[in-house]
Amino acid sequence: MRGIQIAFIFFAVISGCTKKATSIPAVPATTVTKTTMTDSLTYLALGDSYTIGEAVSQDQSFPYQLSHALIIDGLSVMHPVIIARTGWTADNLINAIAASSIINEKFDFVTLLIGVNDQFQGLSQDNYKVKFAQVLNTAINFAHGDTTRVFVLSIPDYGVTPFAGGNDSIIGPQIDQFNAINKSISQKAGVSYLDIIDISRQAANDPALIAPDGLHPSGKMYRLWIQRLESLVAARLKK
Repeated sequence: MRGIQIAFIFFAVISGCTKKATSIPAVPATTVTKTTMTDSLTYLALGDSYTIGEAVSQDQSFPYQLSHALIIDGLSVMHPVIIARTGWTADNLINAIAASSIINEKFDFVTLLIGVNDQFQGLSQDNYKVKFAQVLNTAINFAHGDTTRVFVLSIPDYGVTPFAGGNDSIIGPQIDQFNAINKSISQKAGVSYLDIIDISRQAANDPALIAPDGLHPSGKMYRLWIQRLESLVAARLKK
């Protein structure tokens, strides 16, 4: 019974606390300001609360930190176009992309992180296999069909956060199962896959890695992601 109560509270937070549209675009996700530099690289970020940076400022979200890191590395990168919202499953993301006005646009690179809400809402892993493969194919299409320009991130383990209420022994293994699915599909598709679950689990011993809401990553944790992701993305973009 206690586990059900914890899950209900978690769902209320993960689905009800969303960024304002003025800071992160929802659907359609085309309100991000674009630079007039025609040679700048375009970036599309697809996902859920981990992509919009729930509970942290916009500049601390991982897509914005990635863009900034790439600029420091000498690349000209536009602000990211983001299709993401707290609480979204892979199905929700697919529907949002279809409803957006960028469906026929192309981008120089794309990141994808989706699946925590599939696990949390108790959706089947078989459904996730089908829907993750679908949204990954869409991401590849957005990247001109170039698999080397698509970057999938693993699902973080929220089981170590205060909001999980000590249910890490249940949540962690389930997250691992969903990550085994998205990793296998990503590798078969030939896209880059970045496993950040070990970083997320460091939050068990470092509260500074968790945002003030007690659930989502802090800007500090996202910086640790970027230390791995930036070099991977830069290497592909500079080829």
